[in-house]
Amino acid sequence: FLSSMSPVNALFVHQPFLFICILILGCNSFCNSFLVSKFHQFPLIPRSATAKSPSRAPFEGSQSLLQAYEINNEIIDDINDDDDDDIQFPQPLTPVDRALRASRFWSSAVPVIFNYYSTYTKLNLLNRLNPLLNRPCLTDSECEIIWSSLHASGASVLESTINDLKGFYVKTGQIIASRQDLFPREYTEALSGLTDYLDPMSVQLVRKVVERELCLKGERFEEVFKEFDEEPLGAASVAQVHRARLTEKYGGHEVAVKVQRPGIEQKLLGDIKNLIALAKPLRGVKEMPVDYYVVFKELEDQLADEFDFVAEAAAMDRIWNHLIVDPRTGEKRDVPLKMPRPIPELVTRRVLVMDYLEGVPLSRAAEEMRKKGIDPDGPEAKIFGEKLLRSLTDVFSRCILESGFFHADPHPGNIFVLSDGSIGLIDFGQVKQISGRAKNTLAKVMVALDDRVSDNNPEDLETIGNLALELGVELREDAKPEGPAAVAMWLFDGSVKDLPGGYDYGELSPNSPVKELKSFPQDLVLVGRSTVLLKGLSSRLNIPWSLSAEWAPVARQVLAGSGSKKVNRKVTLKDVGRLVKSWGKGKVER
Repeated sequence: FLSSMSPVNALFVHQPFLFICILILGCNSFCNSFLVSKFHQFPLIPRSATAKSPSRAPFEGSQSLLQAYEINNEIIDDINDDDDDDIQFPQPLTPVDRALRASRFWSSAVPVIFNYYSTYTKLNLLNRLNPLLNRPCLTDSECEIIWSSLHASGASVLESTINDLKGFYVKTGQIIASRQDLFPREYTEALSGLTDYLDPMSVQLVRKVVERELCLKGERFEEVFKEFDEEPLGAASVAQVHRARLTEKYGGHEVAVKVQRPGIEQKLLGDIKNLIALAKPLRGVKEMPVDYYVVFKELEDQLADEFDFVAEAAAMDRIWNHLIVDPRTGEKRDVPLKMPRPIPELVTRRVLVMDYLEGVPLSRAAEEMRKKGIDPDGPEAKIFGEKLLRSLTDVFSRCILESGFFHADPHPGNIFVLSDGSIGLIDFGQVKQISGRAKNTLAKVMVALDDRVSDNNPEDLETIGNLALELGVELREDAKPEGPAAVAMWLFDGSVKDLPGGYDYGELSPNSPVKELKSFPQDLVLVGRSTVLLKGLSSRLNIPWSLSAEWAPVARQVLAGSGSKKVNRKVTLKDVGRLVKSWGKGKVER
């Protein structure tokens, strides 16, 4: 089989996603070296007003609130920045910097690709010569040792390169780290640190950003925060978070302060534009597992919102308010996890103050278990793993199927194991609203998957396949008739062992149903991403999990929703007027 393949094709078969990631990173760096657009560091705008106590007015309707925020800031006087000369904000990249980024990547990536190429060539040559020389061929175990050593070396180089280049490369690394079911263990472990801690800004720069964003004219940092930890809780590609305690003027309770990196917006958006340009000519290439053009276009739309913390605060409140109220009855209900709530008077586009959740990210949970003498693979950890999966599955079923508005980035760095044993979900910078039609069709898919007689019953396969096509999934012309149903089972039912049509469940297999995808609806890209991340989590915990079986009860309630009580969650003109009035009052007080 190997001897009939070219080296590039062999690498695609052995680790196609890894090869594509390395290729994308390289082309992205090359494009950056020729990018001549001028970047400007962001304007830091002071907060327009403050309330005397930490009220919990909902931040619903991010667009309306953002418009009110921008209108109100038009009448704010410029702040005197004479005392800021001692703090140097990061400067935009020059053409020379971009050329150095490209050369740094290629000097690291080319040897990795060459090592994979040469290893393939050597193994192929041995497989051809050994029978002629009456020598035994290499066993699977011997080949596995060779590839494992190569993965370890490549993972070390990729980790170093990503840490050096940063930007959207970090996002790529986070995706690799979150998919233990897809990438070699050496890569996922080496890149796991990217999910929640990366090259933090100095506390002096953080304080200056916070002062210029939050403090009123004449107000000092110490008048807002009684305590402010110098060591960040986490530092990601877009922002970093510090624990703090507010002064009595603002309620006096413990909070988390999320601060955006200066100048990061243009850098990341420029990176992803290059990825889109790279992915467009690759549409239709059979070796590609999915249509990356659609994926990157959707990520571009979502990434733009990730830089707006006013919108993030609105999303946090909107999701929480939906979770705590049953849309059918209007009655309150329990929520199986905890979420931080924003402090409305301490939110700007680039600083977000919210409730503090004490705990550790899931990416570091195994390490914490070992410190406490708990076996991460033992029965106690498995019980907690089932609780974790059930809680996340419940929350995502309510959000996706009931409202269509959901958290779109549930990687292990955004899922917390709290000190009281409960589960927390943070970072609502990436959210998605899907259409009502897509939401209802998804509900029908869940019910059809749950009601099927068997994995190969022709009538069930036809029903499930037609619903998958109704969602907008397009398969290649030569795909098997069972292809659409196999894609739905692969995506939503992790308990299936044998997919219909003889497809393999493994995503890397040449016979995976994912390889049959010609196009995936852009409206559902982040639904797919969220379900795949949950699938990866179940694989990491070694717990077979069927999203369709867990989501089916909610799906049936959604589809049977005739006569259900409607709960209005839209922001009214009265709400916006009240908000603008409070900001205007703050302006007068200044």
